[in-house]
Amino acid sequence: MDSKYLKIALFAGIGAIAGFAYYYYIGCYNGQCIIGSNPYISTGYGLVAGLFMGWPSKEKKSLEKKQ
Repeated sequence: MDSKYLKIALFAGIGAIAGFAYYYYIGCYNGQCIIGSNPYISTGYGLVAGLFMGWPSKEKKSLEKKQ
């Protein structure tokens, strides 16, 4: 597996765990918080946030090509 994909998968996994932890420790249980009241939604939001953080940027690629 390429290190780029491993980094993306690692960030996505950490994000999903953080999203579930948000639901478990902070989330509201009365149903008024859309993200915090459902474990699937909070885990999905965490996963997407982790993907955005782990996705390689275009600036880094262009800087590598110049050098």
